Amino acid sequence: MSNFSLNVVGLTKIFGRRLIFKNINLSFNAHEIVGISGPNGSGKSTLVKILAGLLSPTQGNVEHLFNGKKVEMENLHNHVGFVSPYLVLYDEFSAQENIHFFSKIRGINLDQEKLDSLFTKFGLYERKNDLLKTYSSGMKQRVKFIFSMIHKPVIVILDEPTENLDVEGKEKVYEIISELGKQCLILIASNEESDLAICSRIINLKEYKN
Repeated sequence: MSNFSLNVVGLTKIFGRRLIFKNINLSFNAHEIVGISGPNGSGKSTLVKILAGLLSPTQGNVEHLFNGKKVEMENLHNHVGFVSPYLVLYDEFSAQENIHFFSKIRGINLDQEKLDSLFTKFGLYERKNDLLKTYSSGMKQRVKFIFSMIHKPVIVILDEPTENLDVEGKEKVYEIISELGKQCLILIASNEESDLAICSRIINLKEYKN
């Protein structure tokens, strides 16, 4: 169990003259599964990128607290797992080589036993040494989930997490998300009804346009 919270105060994002969202004030706690919804182009991906420290807001503040102490943005990657369709993997590497490569870049001390456990959980253990170019899009999505979980994050941010997954793949992901939600904060940016159905509350970005 983690002692983690996320506070958003007066968060506003403007691209050029276009208002994406305005004055978001929200608090999130560990052991929650929260949905972020809104029409295409409403700013779901923009918001989760800001919360993950990948993008700066135009105005407002994002504060991550872990064990009562503020997490500085330069250290946030140590605590966040992030999954999205636009994250890049290398087709010339195997699934295992991809995770070893990105772990080294991020300074993660890889636990091979845990990694093998995650490959098994996501049904990829027998294919872990196959080149990624032989993987389906759904299998690549599962590799991204494995990488997001390898460093035991306290917050997992999922942007369109079940895109490219078949029904069986979605059910496996929902099972794992529900399990993770007992340990950390899960944020799911999606319009997929089945994604949002597993959330304890839903934030609609349509409410932050004026």
